Amino acid sequence: MTSTDDRADELHAAGLDGQNRTALGRLLGTGKVGHAEVGDDGVMRATVRIPEDELIFEPSILVFPHGGSVELTLINDDKNTHCAVLPSNGDPKIIWLVNHSKGIARLELGGPGTYYYGSTTGNDEGRGLTAALVFGGEVPDSAKLDRPPQPRP
Repeated sequence: MTSTDDRADELHAAGLDGQNRTALGRLLGTGKVGHAEVGDDGVMRATVRIPEDELIFEPSILVFPHGGSVELTLINDDKNTHCAVLPSNGDPKIIWLVNHSKGIARLELGGPGTYYYGSTTGNDEGRGLTAALVFGGEVPDSAKLDRPPQPRP
């Protein structure tokens, strides 16, 4: 398990600990912060594990540089079956993970923003099997609100 100081340093380094930023440090209390790798084909890839007897996704927060195509490998090292319900531009993807299995989800997430996922099997989510995909980048003009500039403090 990561110590509190190590986790705070990790969240700070990823830019996830500040107000009015992607503040997830206190929301997802277990697991580490991971970063996706962008392949030569432009697809962002990352791997998430469910360690045996821990009921967490590891890492519990994955950071992506921008929205786009994602290939997420999920590995269930646990003795129990879990089900990952993943966001994908309004069309959720479901990956059943029987004990000691692996699945690959291909997602489209336009980003930027924070997308949550979890296991809906039994009471997995209530017991902590939840995680987040965090996408950086700028909001496309088509998604911006049509309103005058707001004063800033």
